[in-house]
Amino acid sequence: MTALDPTQPGPLDLEFEAPVVRSDADGGWSYVVWPDSVEVFGTRGLVKVTGTVERAPLRTSFMALGDGRHKLPLTAATLGAIGKDVGDVVRVHLTERR
Repeated sequence: MTALDPTQPGPLDLEFEAPVVRSDADGGWSYVVWPDSVEVFGTRGLVKVTGTVERAPLRTSFMALGDGRHKLPLTAATLGAIGKDVGDVVRVHLTERR
């Protein structure tokens, strides 16, 4: 079996849990922060991923926060579908780096 390399596009099998937070800005985004993302992906730049959040489909991108971490945005529709809101902890399973 070939080892998965999260620093390159291809299949992944990575999971983490994190609380949902929301930006204080007007119309701010809801997102989770994965503290290990820069180390795992080998970049502070944009990382396109596919996977699930609480088993709901997820196709989005990790975006730089500017402090050496990434945020993974979660839409209001996704949060509604999984019954979660700001402050709730969610499980994210990443299955592909695109």
